Amino acid sequence: MGHEQTDEADTPVRATDRLLLDVMLGKLARYLRMCGYDAAYALDRDEEADDRLLAMARSEGRTLVTRDRGLANRTSDSVLLTARDVDDQLRELSDAGYRLALADRPARCGQCNGIVERVDDSEATPGYAPDTSETAVWRCVDCGQYFWKGSHWDDVGETLRTL
Repeated sequence: MGHEQTDEADTPVRATDRLLLDVMLGKLARYLRMCGYDAAYALDRDEEADDRLLAMARSEGRTLVTRDRGLANRTSDSVLLTARDVDDQLRELSDAGYRLALADRPARCGQCNGIVERVDDSEATPGYAPDTSETAVWRCVDCGQYFWKGSHWDDVGETLRTL
């Protein structure tokens, strides 16, 4: 494991902390977003160059999460993961003190990391989304993606409970 991140009181990192995940961690980014983390993903930003990732993490106050040992060693604010499988990556983050549980309600878009807002009960949704009068639905303010607590939410929750 790379550098474990804690606050000044030496308590685990909070879900409000800002993360930047390198190009090898796209699937992990989606899980972290479902846990409420502000998890930027390098390829969403069309960025792969190490120097640019380091500059981006620094300028945005983000902790770099990477599988690249050389890149992790270039900054003190990083977490080095060794696993390739997302479940094992989640375990590594949990072992490092990251809270990995589903948020009470969706807060971040799994697609783009934008903020999601609850859709009004009277508002119509696209055909693929449930009726808002029957199920709570959220929409990303950036990309317009709709979210609700369905079977995918349950599957991710079960994965996180087994860590």
